[in-house]
Formats: sequence, C-alpha cells, structure tokens
Amino acid sequence: MENVTVFDHPLIQHKISKLRDKNTGTNEFRALIEEIAMLMGYEALRDLPMEDVEVETPIETCMTPMLSGKKLAVVPILRAGLGMVNGILALVPSAKVGHIGLYRDEETHEPHEYYCKLPSPIDQRTIVVTDPMLATGGSGAAAVDFIKQHGGKHIKFMSIIAAPEGLKRLHEAHPDIHIYVGHLDRCLNANAYICPGLGDAGDRIFGTK
Repeated sequence: MENVTVFDHPLIQHKISKLRDKNTGTNEFRALIEEIAMLMGYEALRDLPMEDVEVETPIETCMTPMLSGKKLAVVPILRAGLGMVNGILALVPSAKVGHIGLYRDEETHEPHEYYCKLPSPIDQRTIVVTDPMLATGGSGAAAVDFIKQHGGKHIKFMSIIAAPEGLKRLHEAHPDIHIYVGHLDRCLNANAYICPGLGDAGDRIFGTK
C-alpha cells in the first residue's frame, strides 16, 4: 500500500514482543510504549521541514539546518494514544499536544467525537495522530476526519499494532495520510480484538480493568 510503512527494525520488534507478554506489568508496559513511539517517530518525522539558520560555533559563524515552520502537533486519540506522546516529545520537545476523545455508539458502533482540542493554527503544522492499536480502523478514520474538518492538512498516523482490516479501512478512508505501523497482526476476532495482539492497551497503560 502506498503511504503505509510497516516497521521491521529489530529493536521495535523486540519491544513489541515484550508488550504482548501478559506478564509485563503496567510500569514496564508504559515505558515500552514510549520507547516504541520514539523509535517509530524517528523514522516518521524524517520529512519535517528544515531551514538554514545562522549559528555561532566556538570557531566561526555558519549557516546550519534547523526545524522550520510551526511546531509539530502530536494528537493522541484518548485514552490509549496518550501513552505514545512522551516518546515523540523526547524527539521534539517543542511540539504542541492536542487531544481527540471518541466514544462508540453502542447500537451503530460508529465513533462520535466528545472532545477535540487542537493547537492553532492547525493547518500549518505537521500532525502526528497516535493510537497504539489500529483494530477496526473506525476511531482512527474518524479522528483524521475531525482533524481535517478543523483544517489539518499534513497528517501522519502512528499505531504500534494493526489488524489488516483496520489498516485497510483507514488507508481507504484517507489515502493521502502516511500510516506507520509497528507490526501488522493476523486478524480481528469476533469481539474486534486484534489477534494475537496484546489485550486492551488503555487498561495496560493505565493499570485499569
């Protein structure tokens, strides 16, 4: 698929395997999510815009490249997406952070926005949407819809584990955004959980059941 990157880096794969282990506790799980997000972010942010600025070194003055334009926006899908934010902020500490909250209608199973707060001006920023699990793709597609409705244009989506069904749905809904996936799993089960997956990422990040 065009605009889709599935990572094969040994460090990312090793850390994802540790995430899957049901015996990995909350503290380690949270740290692993951050580390994986940082490793994925390093590659996902490869095309950030640059500009030459004048810097005085101890030897002489030179023109040297630095990030240009409005600051990066990281937009987690609440609540599990929050777990990936600090990993990206470790790379770009000046980034702004927005939030999107979605709930699923119990009858139609369609996602609805209950909270959306984005850094302004959103149309001039590179936006990284984070959600550790891309399962059905419904929430991911809806989140990108909402960001576009608010004026967002340069959007990337980062997910640690994806099901083929969710990746296909998000890609077909938004072929213009670049999607980054840590590992593409086998399928969704009858309850829309990713198999083999890692369970409920939000519960495991925040220690809730």
